Amino acid sequence: MKFPKPQTLKYISNLIGSNYIGDDNFPVEGMNEIHVVEPGDIVFVDHPKYYDKALNSEATIILINKEVECPDGKALLVSDDPFRDFNKLTEHFKPFQASNASISPSAKIGKNTIIQPNCFIGNNVVIGDDCIIHSNVSIYDDAVIGNHVTLHAGTVLGANAFYYKNRPEGYDRLKSSGRVVIEDHVDIGAACTIDRGVTADTRIKEGSKIDNQVQIGHDTVVGKKCLIASQVGIAGCVVIEDEVTIWGQVGITSGITIGKKAVISAKAGVSKSLEGGKSYFGIPADDFRSKYKEIASIRKIPEILEKLKENGKK
Repeated sequence: MKFPKPQTLKYISNLIGSNYIGDDNFPVEGMNEIHVVEPGDIVFVDHPKYYDKALNSEATIILINKEVECPDGKALLVSDDPFRDFNKLTEHFKPFQASNASISPSAKIGKNTIIQPNCFIGNNVVIGDDCIIHSNVSIYDDAVIGNHVTLHAGTVLGANAFYYKNRPEGYDRLKSSGRVVIEDHVDIGAACTIDRGVTADTRIKEGSKIDNQVQIGHDTVVGKKCLIASQVGIAGCVVIEDEVTIWGQVGITSGITIGKKAVISAKAGVSKSLEGGKSYFGIPADDFRSKYKEIASIRKIPEILEKLKENGKK
C-alpha cells in the first residue's frame, strides 16, 4: 500500500509512538508485507528468525522489535510490538469506511454492466464494461473488476485476510488494506470467496475461469487462462502461473508456486511448489509417474509380508 503522499520517518515514529534510527526526514512512501515490498516501504518483523530477511529486503524502513545494526540506506522503527504498530498504520492510512448504500456513490460502473438485485458494491470499487454481477454478490471496498467479467450469485470479493497473531489473551488479526483485482474475461462461479491482499493485491488474471465454492486466500495471484474446479481451497501468497488446471477439492498450502500448464487432479493436497507442464495427484501431491510407483510399491506390501511369513516357517 502506498500512502497518499510521502511521509517522514519522524512523523511515522510519532504516529505509532516508537523510537527510530535514521534521519528525521527519511522518506516513507508506503507499507507492505515482505513478499511484495518495494523501496520506500515499511516492512515489519517481530521474530529474530526473520530479521535478516527483513533487513535485506527491498524495504527501506524496517519496523522491528529490537535495536540492531541498520543497513546503509535504510532506517529502523524500533517498537515493542511491530504487529500492533503495523495495524496502527493501516488504521491511520486506510481506515474502514461504512458505505451506507447498496452501491456506494464512489463506485464506478462501466457501460452495459448489469447488477442484479441485492448486491453490495463498496467504496471506490471499479467495475468495467459488459459485466454481469448476479444477485447477492458482495464486492468490498477498492476492488477492481475488468471488462466482460461474470460473477455468479453469493460470491464475495475482498473479505479480510486470514492472518492472526496468537497472543495470551487470544488471536489478534492483522488488518487488511489491500485489494482484489479481477482482470478481463474472468468468470467466477457461485458462492466463491476471494480475500483481499493484506497490503497489496489478490489478483485473478485475464481469461481464467473459476467454478463454484472456491476459496482464494490473500495476496494470491492466479495466472491467465487457468481453470479451477469446484471446492478448491488456495491459501494466501500462492502464485499460480498461466494455464494451470486445478480439479475439484484440491487444497494448496501458502507461499508456493504452481508452474505454467500444470494439471492437479481432484482431492490432491499440494504442500510444496510444483514444476510446470506436469500432471500431479495424491496427498502430498506428486507427479503421476512417481505417485503410481509409490502406489504400486504399497500394493506389494501384503505380498512381501506373506513371503516373509512363509520363509520364517521354513
